[in-house]
Amino acid sequence: MPETAGGKATAVIRDTEDLKALLGVPYTEEQLEAITAPLEPAVIVAGAGSGKTTVMAARVVWLVGTGQVGPRQVLGLTFTNKAAAELAERIRKALRKLEDEELDTVFDGSFVAGDAAADIEESVGEPTVSTYHAYADRLIKEHGLRLGLEPSARLLADATRYQLAVTAVRGPKELKYFKGKVADLADKVLALDGELSEHLVSPAELREHEEAFIGQAESFRDPRNGKAKRGYTDFLKAAEIAKQRIELSQLVERYRDLKLRRDLIDFGDQMVLGARLAEERPEVGTIEREKFRVVLLDEYQDTSVAQRRMLVGLFGGGHPVTAVGDPCQSIYGWRGASVANLDDFPEHFALADGTRSRGYALTENRRSGGRLLEFANGMSAPLRELHTGVRQLRPSAEKADKGWTRVGLLETAEDEVKWVARMVADAHYRGGVALREIAVLVRKGNQIPPLYEEMHAQGLPVEVVGLSGLVHLPEVADLIAMLDVLDEPIANASLVRLLTGPRWRIGPRDLALLGMRARELVRDPAEYASREGRDRLAEAVAGSDPTEVVSLSDALADPGPDLPFSQDARIRFARFAAEIRILRRRLSEPVLDVLHRVISVTGLDVEVAASPKLVAQRSAETLAAFLSRAADFQDLEGDQSVTAFRAYLKAAERHERGIDASLPSQGDSVKLLTMHKSKGLEWDAVFVPHLAGAGQKPRESWIGSGAVLPYPLRGDAEHLPRLDDAGNTAAFKAFKEQAKEYESWEDLRLEYVTVTRRRYYLTASGHWWGPTQKRRRGPDAWLAALHEHCRDGHGEVVDWAGEPEADAVNPSLGATEARWPVLPDTEAAELRRLGAEMVVAALARRRAANQAAVDHAARETFAADGSATDRTTDLFDADERTADVPSQRAPRRRMPEPPSPDAEAASAEDRAAIASWDRDLEALLEELRRGSAVQRYAPLPPSMSASQLLRYRADASRFRRELARPMPQPPQPSARLGTKFHAWIESLFGQQALFEYEDLPGAADEDIADEVDLKALQDAFLRSPWADSVPAAVEQPFQVVLAGRVVRGRIDAVYKTAEGWEVVDWKTSRMHDADPVQLAVYRLAWAEMREVALEAVSAAFVYVRDDETVRPMDLPGRAELEELFGDG
Repeated sequence: MPETAGGKATAVIRDTEDLKALLGVPYTEEQLEAITAPLEPAVIVAGAGSGKTTVMAARVVWLVGTGQVGPRQVLGLTFTNKAAAELAERIRKALRKLEDEELDTVFDGSFVAGDAAADIEESVGEPTVSTYHAYADRLIKEHGLRLGLEPSARLLADATRYQLAVTAVRGPKELKYFKGKVADLADKVLALDGELSEHLVSPAELREHEEAFIGQAESFRDPRNGKAKRGYTDFLKAAEIAKQRIELSQLVERYRDLKLRRDLIDFGDQMVLGARLAEERPEVGTIEREKFRVVLLDEYQDTSVAQRRMLVGLFGGGHPVTAVGDPCQSIYGWRGASVANLDDFPEHFALADGTRSRGYALTENRRSGGRLLEFANGMSAPLRELHTGVRQLRPSAEKADKGWTRVGLLETAEDEVKWVARMVADAHYRGGVALREIAVLVRKGNQIPPLYEEMHAQGLPVEVVGLSGLVHLPEVADLIAMLDVLDEPIANASLVRLLTGPRWRIGPRDLALLGMRARELVRDPAEYASREGRDRLAEAVAGSDPTEVVSLSDALADPGPDLPFSQDARIRFARFAAEIRILRRRLSEPVLDVLHRVISVTGLDVEVAASPKLVAQRSAETLAAFLSRAADFQDLEGDQSVTAFRAYLKAAERHERGIDASLPSQGDSVKLLTMHKSKGLEWDAVFVPHLAGAGQKPRESWIGSGAVLPYPLRGDAEHLPRLDDAGNTAAFKAFKEQAKEYESWEDLRLEYVTVTRRRYYLTASGHWWGPTQKRRRGPDAWLAALHEHCRDGHGEVVDWAGEPEADAVNPSLGATEARWPVLPDTEAAELRRLGAEMVVAALARRRAANQAAVDHAARETFAADGSATDRTTDLFDADERTADVPSQRAPRRRMPEPPSPDAEAASAEDRAAIASWDRDLEALLEELRRGSAVQRYAPLPPSMSASQLLRYRADASRFRRELARPMPQPPQPSARLGTKFHAWIESLFGQQALFEYEDLPGAADEDIADEVDLKALQDAFLRSPWADSVPAAVEQPFQVVLAGRVVRGRIDAVYKTAEGWEVVDWKTSRMHDADPVQLAVYRLAWAEMREVALEAVSAAFVYVRDDETVRPMDLPGRAELEELFGDG
């Protein structure tokens, strides 16, 4: 609490009316009860959309404003950096208002103060807000030595954990009970290691339990035949799983030993060590309680047992801890979350006298309309029975009758995808919903590509959120496949994908022959022994499936002379093999450089540019997003190699529910993401496709998977299904049913989270027939319930296909013909075919015309000298070679004068005739040149970066020529240094953005000479007043529509000013000649993003080198900017 020089405490807030007046929020009675709760442990069950973050920030203000604590004494913990930043910002803004109020009180003379304002400024400080893992990490760094731990350990990310697990699995020990691929085994090692850590169980404790379980099972084996006694077969099967789990626990120990030797820890280790510090070193808890008199725990339903034990050890015994959460939104059980923590909070964090702490409830949902909340309450009814303290949601008064639901059931999955895209387009174009307020949520990342492509076909800009979705898109999948082929000689599946794709188009016959050749190379020891790298290959495939030893890549490089390949296939094999050889020489380069080389060598960039408008735009955006993620990649050893990056991508695909914490941008595009990534977000309209079949498959229990920790060893065992000690078939059957029901609750919670993401509109759909399934699917229970909800008058049944006949077959499987290879875009393929035919015809016409002109010239002019004909042919060949390149086009030359034995011998009529022939010939040749010259005109693309707009404004003709025939640009070291300067500014302000490769910040800065010059620029910036000002946004992405075209880019920095906002662009060049149109676009984009008047946004160039700020006057507005495009 702030104090004056005289030591008197400042109490600015006296009651809830003061609080509401200060913060300007009309809190509900429920919210006020939680905000003003006594300074003691309490749990707040906050339903979806009930304003939990607002309540947490207000509680801090209440406690500080009433003099109970000081801001520095508040600790807030949550799960993600984004949530921590949001909570910190809410608290910070609220406390600023409180601080202003306190200063006003001081200067009004309400109490004695000599330097009161200075005292308040000194004592206010700020609360500490971080993630649970970051807090544990701080504990380890500050107190780890108490456990003999060095504080220098580096943190492993999820993907790099996978790399280390693969290393552990490939150790020397042979597994007896576990068979399978290395990748699958590594996944299981990580899963079991995570569960052991989350529940604070050691591998040795696990083995002790399993050996006892196996011993009990063996007692039910018939000694006469070694088989299970009647009724105990399931017990012995579970014992076999226990044996697998023992082997896995040994691999876990090897994985942990690798971490220890490399001085590495992962997130699980942080929690284990944090819990040990809290429970084994009580002085740590004493220190933390003295430092933080109030603790706020956000999303407490997602904490693990280890996290709970750490927190209880530090802040138990009646310390004022407020936990906020909702058991109906606990969707992370698969990664160790225990929803029982929230249920048991009153016991775990009891009052000082040991009695249960009190609970509060927030039930007014201010996000969704009342119609859908009624459905959501029906969904959550079984969950409310499981969790005490959870109440039904109720809408705010103004939204009681709002909300609309639409459902559809289509015949096939393909029909459904097209239907969803039409519904999204209808919501935007007819319903007026902004694109950025539309989200399409799917269960799995592999459901994203068809939806992405179909929405683009409808002309809708789409943003795929998260790496797990990007890796499934065709352009990225082909790029990853090429990396596989380059980095791994036996990446046969990836090579087949490329060979059968639209570029190489190898048919089934040639592909089968290639497989035969690959087997020949392996079977022929003499030929194989001569191949370089034989030993390394043998070592690499040791222990793999026999089919993986065959290398199609070797056969591609050496198809042999005897097999009857088609001539086209041999040519394509040779070209592809040459590309692979060229690119493999560059594998030692950083992964981003390799990716750019792959794109250039394979012509992927040209392929994208040559596609139809919408396809080109989609592909470019997809590649840009993927390359941005690649630019940020670095593995645990600082390695940026292709091998490390591939491991990261595989981990991202396997762990698509949580490996990256990507968030949707603010760009005006439809957001396409998985349901898990939608938690904590909201949109006006939400679409949920593919609600067909039995829904999400429940996770296996411990009796069916060796990667799952046995329930009796878990820290929340009392809340889990229990296997009866009888161990007979009936006991196992009952346990399996209970375990299946328990695991299904998480799927219900995920559905509940998804339904409560939308504000106004929900559209759900399903289908009868999947792409390859023989058995029909039909609506799942969720879609069926929504169908009834709509039929009851709360929505609309748009389409509902009847159930197929009993003997019906999947229409997708009934096709008798199929294209080989499958082309990802038939429209693009047809355009390429037509274009190729036009080029062939044009070349034929040119050759014929040229030959006719040469023959005519030879006959009429040079009949006397055959050597001149050769010279003339050379001149025409030069024109033909250079006609397509304006800067290299051969200059127009007059035909050489024919030799004349005697000019005087010719009569005047003859000379006139010859001159006439010369003029006619020259005219004919000029006409030929004009006719053969390629007139390249490219329309402006539908989407442009801001830098492209400036280039177009500077020289429209040149820009169009570049579009028509893009040429590779030489590397610009100075531009890279410019990008490094912008990245340095980002890190200075504690932000890091993802860049599009087409519009990297600083890429246009060509005046930074070297690293020394870069350092001088950084020093100049630090001396400028801008270094002391904290921006509201850094590298802010935007999209703004001008004259029907999307202009995108990134604003270097945005500052809040007294008059409104100011957008700033850092300039490192020596010349002060930046185009003000750049600022005009930034200014317009920010004004529209913030929905403020254009006049409220100013703009400035900051020339860092000279510490000069230029604010151009009379910047153009929307109308003037749109005029720049002319007729397009």
